[in-house]
Amino acid sequence: MQSTSNHRPVDIQFDCLPLRSVTRLDPPLDASPALVAKWNRIKSAIQIHGTHNNYFLHNAHCRFYVTNNPNAGLIAFKFEGLLFTDTTDSKAIRCVLVVELDQENVPWLEQHVVNWFKETVSNAVIEEFNRFIQAGDSERTKQRLEQLDKTLAESGGYLGMGL
Repeated sequence: MQSTSNHRPVDIQFDCLPLRSVTRLDPPLDASPALVAKWNRIKSAIQIHGTHNNYFLHNAHCRFYVTNNPNAGLIAFKFEGLLFTDTTDSKAIRCVLVVELDQENVPWLEQHVVNWFKETVSNAVIEEFNRFIQAGDSERTKQRLEQLDKTLAESGGYLGMGL
């Protein structure tokens, strides 16, 4: 039997902030408490992990469809956290995410299954980010890395606070 549905078994969406693009660590004075909290999580990530080859994923969700009917068989999670790529920025290698169950419409769902899917989110995000990289402009990334190497060589190995 052929399916006419256009949904994928795993649907992942996220906003991606390359930490190297963050130019200031203090939030705007008129920022809402929620924005200040997010800003502080980004600041903490930079202080702990640096900015090179690190991405902050936010406004993110991962939906698993366990049946062919999205109205009966959806397990959805919200997540936020860091994704790390290899030294050439060409492959996601790991991520550290805070994952929360957002919604589900699976009457037979048990807690240990929710926990398993919750752990699976990180693996699914890595695969999706690799698809994101492959669809992107790898030549531009290569040029950026070459420029970074050139700047590093010209400065005698010191990049200052812009690491």
